[in-house]
Amino acid sequence: RKRLTIFFSDIKGFSELSEELEADTLTAMLNLYLTEMSDIALKFGGTVDKFIGDAIMVFFGDPVSRGAKDDCQACVSIAIAMQKRMNDLNKRCAAQGIRQPLHVRMGINTGFCAVGNFGTEMRLDYTLLGTEVNKASRLESAADAGEILISRQTYELIKDSIYCQARGNVMLKGFKEPVEIFAVIDLRANLGKEG
Repeated sequence: RKRLTIFFSDIKGFSELSEELEADTLTAMLNLYLTEMSDIALKFGGTVDKFIGDAIMVFFGDPVSRGAKDDCQACVSIAIAMQKRMNDLNKRCAAQGIRQPLHVRMGINTGFCAVGNFGTEMRLDYTLLGTEVNKASRLESAADAGEILISRQTYELIKDSIYCQARGNVMLKGFKEPVEIFAVIDLRANLGKEG
């Protein structure tokens, strides 16, 4: 068991988009998106766990950790960087005739997880298990298009360097108690520089 920060993202409305596009256009767009997002995650030291269609799971804190606070800071930073990269990706997709801009929702949580190789003798996956992983996934599902939602555990580790807005308590699927959530706005260092 290790204390990790877990990230999930997903393209809002991807199923509808996949029905509209030709298979080769969809494949090229999805591969471009997954490549760009993975490059950002790896640049910040994340472990890209898996792709499930258009969904991405990344975690920080294993196999290498820089400490819970720095791992958490890096994870939230990739989410901000990914949202900003989407502007460029949408311009590139528009140039290829894809009219609908892509909007990504993201969820991040920090907590203790079981990490290791899970599966069968024939196929093992290096991945995470546990309630905290589920919470990160549910936060992503609860996010609006273009939004990054984080838990209180994550917020406490990054609040000095990243500006967030409290969103109150919400009921997440599979959880008996409401979960306090925050929406990530931007790095405090970036505020006031744009516009």
